[in-house]
Amino acid sequence: MTFNFEIIEIDNALKVILSGRLDSNTSNLLEKNLLSLFEASGRSVLIDFSALDYISSAGLRVIIMAAKKAKDEKGKLMLFNMRPNVRSVFEISGLLMILEVVENQDQALALLEY
Repeated sequence: MTFNFEIIEIDNALKVILSGRLDSNTSNLLEKNLLSLFEASGRSVLIDFSALDYISSAGLRVIIMAAKKAKDEKGKLMLFNMRPNVRSVFEISGLLMILEVVENQDQALALLEY
């Protein structure tokens, strides 16, 4: 299975839709593209995990780096629509407690308004 992502504009944010397997073979591609989204200060990025089948520690590292970059640039990173197997990886790693994770896109957009 391969990895793909798509970036689209919604409201006042960018939505990144992940699909496939995010692992050590594919994480570099996402890293370059995702981190570049925060080059504009104050940018909000929503990551949709609904089509992501698998995430490895390399994938988690990219998400952590993006969260740090968002914070440094006074932006926001919101994660949503995680499948149970992907959510459990975030839970086991303790990242659910430090990242902004919500159930769906509507909740993510509502939190951006604050």
